[in-house]
Amino acid sequence: MSVRTATPDDVPVVVRLVHELADYEKAAHECGLTEDQLHAALFGPDPSAGAFVATGDDGAVVGTAIWFRTFSTWEGVAGIHLEDLYVTPGARGGGHGAALLAELAAEVTRRGWKRLEWNVLDWNTPAIGFYRSVGAVPNEGWTTYRLTGDPLVALAGRNGGAAAR
Repeated sequence: MSVRTATPDDVPVVVRLVHELADYEKAAHECGLTEDQLHAALFGPDPSAGAFVATGDDGAVVGTAIWFRTFSTWEGVAGIHLEDLYVTPGARGGGHGAALLAELAAEVTRRGWKRLEWNVLDWNTPAIGFYRSVGAVPNEGWTTYRLTGDPLVALAGRNGGAAAR
């Protein structure tokens, strides 16, 4: 088993893993990620995300961690938001998830950043147990809000995009 930074050759399998994760989270219909989109996000001229992959003994990719940079005004430095952590069912329990999280923590510390954060579905008790086992704690009292689709477009039009001009 090993963990490494994803390469362009990994994009097809990482996209497949993201779709598997969406299916596991009962939201396959919401996942539209394409290989072109992920390639641009990871390797385009202005990358917006990073990714690590975990490989099994045979070198095949069995897990992924996709992340993006955040900034904390309270800490005064950047951090990492883990967007997706996924290990294929057949490879679970082999330490791949812990190795991916450890690599993310190492990335945070290498860069002199202060936080590694992520969201977890409240019904995903196996993931919650795993995260607690590595010392992670829930951010009690905070609820994540999301604005997408028509409401996002409507809000964007309120000021006519004045700040962008």
